[in-house]
Amino acid sequence: MLASLDVVVLAGGRGSRLGGVDKPALLYTGVPLGQLVLSSVRSARRVAWVGESTPALAGKAWPDLVSTREQPAFAGPSAALAAGLTALDSDPAPFTLVLAADLPRVVDAVPELLHAFERVGGGVLAVDETGRRQFLLAIYPTGALRAQLRQFSENGPLDGLPLRRLIDALDLTEVRLHAGLCADVDTAEDAARHGIPVPTKRDFTP
Repeated sequence: MLASLDVVVLAGGRGSRLGGVDKPALLYTGVPLGQLVLSSVRSARRVAWVGESTPALAGKAWPDLVSTREQPAFAGPSAALAAGLTALDSDPAPFTLVLAADLPRVVDAVPELLHAFERVGGGVLAVDETGRRQFLLAIYPTGALRAQLRQFSENGPLDGLPLRRLIDALDLTEVRLHAGLCADVDTAEDAARHGIPVPTKRDFTP
């Protein structure tokens, strides 16, 4: 199933609520979050990584990974999504799996999302047990997503545009996932909940 999908991983945030740390480099069960998200899509058709390069991702394990960056940097998830789709512009897949790079349970979440996608036969969006939609754990119809981005970009820059405004017009089936699978790491409390150590500035002092 993954072999028929393109994947865009959004990893370009500032991590400001965590003191500016590189969130994809945070360790969950001893493995960098960025490495976990890429491991979950190893058999995908193509993968675009949108964000700064992360040392934990270097090496032969991902020789075909397309790396790009939203312009300007830190312009937000809508601009990052546009950059990722542009990087995969040639021969796009009918559907694109979009993931955040800070989902600790991504290895468990992706198979459930793929199962729902196969059952529904169309776009699917993960929803947690409280009803909160996780826009960065979803499979979108590529053509419709590109059309939305094009429409909004014609009316102004995508900088700071909430993903919700892009996604609300798309025909998606909401998929309720088990507790914790949708959770990302935005705050120290989120990190603590998952047992993720967050380095402080003094950790980097020579």
